[in-house]
Amino acid sequence: MPFPPDGPPPPSDSPLPLRGLTVLAVEDSRFASDALRLILTRAGARLRRVETLEAARAHLASYRPDLLIADLGLPDGRGEALIAAAAAGGIPVLAISGDPDGRASALDAGAVAFFDKPFPSIAGFLRLVRQLLTGTGPDVAAEAMEAPPADPMALRDDLARAAALVEGAGDAGYLSGFVRGLARTIGDAPLEAAAVRARDEAGRQALSRLLAERLTALQPV
Repeated sequence: MPFPPDGPPPPSDSPLPLRGLTVLAVEDSRFASDALRLILTRAGARLRRVETLEAARAHLASYRPDLLIADLGLPDGRGEALIAAAAAGGIPVLAISGDPDGRASALDAGAVAFFDKPFPSIAGFLRLVRQLLTGTGPDVAAEAMEAPPADPMALRDDLARAAALVEGAGDAGYLSGFVRGLARTIGDAPLEAAAVRARDEAGRQALSRLLAERLTALQPV
């Protein structure tokens, strides 16, 4: 059952289907969060973005968004606990992940819907958000359906972050999930495969070389 927003919904004939609604996005990828920002703000929503569970909890302690969009793999833990807490407080949660295997755990935690990254349909994503927030599913303007242009600077930042994670002694599961999600978002099958194999030293070295190649290719941008 859809959750109504705290305030009245915008007029059904509004050219901005999410006008006046607020969204908190918990997403550690700058590339993915920039795409979310463009999609949602073009539809009229107000967006705040954080990249950790700790920051998300601090935001939720001080204000109530109309919708929480939560990634599952985050630097300081899994998103399911945040989903459960938000859902218990009556905040609708849309879970997103580059790992489709996370669907069951997200829905079990209390998410009202799950979307794979990259979003298979921008219009479908916006219609789902509108449905969750207002209980209605109006037509979405054609310009809102267009995928936002890729941001090479954001992509470079994410690749550099991944390279630093490989060189560090961080959690192998988070590293694999972060790079796999990024690779799926940009349609880079070799990078996704390398992320899956980055569970041992040989796999991490192979991933490190591939990330270095991707960063070198972006240098002229």
